Amino acid sequence: MSIQWFPGHMTRAKREMQERLKMVDMVIECRDARIPMASINPLIFELAKDKPKLIVLSKLDMSDPKATADWMKQLSSENTVVLALDLLNDDTRKKVVDGCLLVMKPKFERWKARGIGARKIKAMVVGIPNVGKSTLINQLAKKKVMTTADRPGVTMSLKWANVHPQLDLLDTPGVLWPKFDEPQTGIHLALAGSISEKVLPIDELAYIAFDFVLKHYPHSIKNRYEYNGSDPKEFFEHICKLRLYIKKDELQIEQAYNTFLRELKQGTLGPMSFEYVQDLA
Repeated sequence: MSIQWFPGHMTRAKREMQERLKMVDMVIECRDARIPMASINPLIFELAKDKPKLIVLSKLDMSDPKATADWMKQLSSENTVVLALDLLNDDTRKKVVDGCLLVMKPKFERWKARGIGARKIKAMVVGIPNVGKSTLINQLAKKKVMTTADRPGVTMSLKWANVHPQLDLLDTPGVLWPKFDEPQTGIHLALAGSISEKVLPIDELAYIAFDFVLKHYPHSIKNRYEYNGSDPKEFFEHICKLRLYIKKDELQIEQAYNTFLRELKQGTLGPMSFEYVQDLA
């Protein structure tokens, strides 16, 4: 299955981001804790490779705790600090500001040695669509300064936000890349809700999702849908009967596909991750 989604505003945003990177001290990269590798944008990684970086793994409450702990260790480095956050319920403001100060410490020391006084940090917030960038900024500002929605493609331009006495943020549109090198990347992005549903082959994705959940989180299938089998066709027919997706004695299978994928994406099936550190080998 091949999934691509690269609206025109993303091409424009890439050019603008290249110019704006010259104006910032560091980068805050938002990734989905459920897909820390698929939610890397290689374009952004290349553009910002020399900047200090704070990685925020969002949607902590929806991810597998063990998998997320493994990813935090894996992604941390001398130039990179990693936080995992439930953006709406954690002390997001303090943790992110502290993280920025920590990752900027070597740069502050170099400034001090050159006689440059301390000033506010200017950080660019980057990430793929629907990963929580605008929610993060609103939490830091303690008010709604950015538009948010539970769908990709809401932020369409670059905007500055004064969010803290020690931090100014530049919000950017969620940017995907023109071609995914691995089909699995597109699948993981689709499962997490980072690609517009309009481009998805819904039946194939639903079957892949069922096989994944059955393999890694079988209790979720049993608890949510009262199903103990392993046949995807039978499973989606079971959902139709369970939820009464029947019209003129005909099962509405596509409605079952949509329900399962929506509940998976929204975390209704329970915390789970779609990628694991051990799969990197």
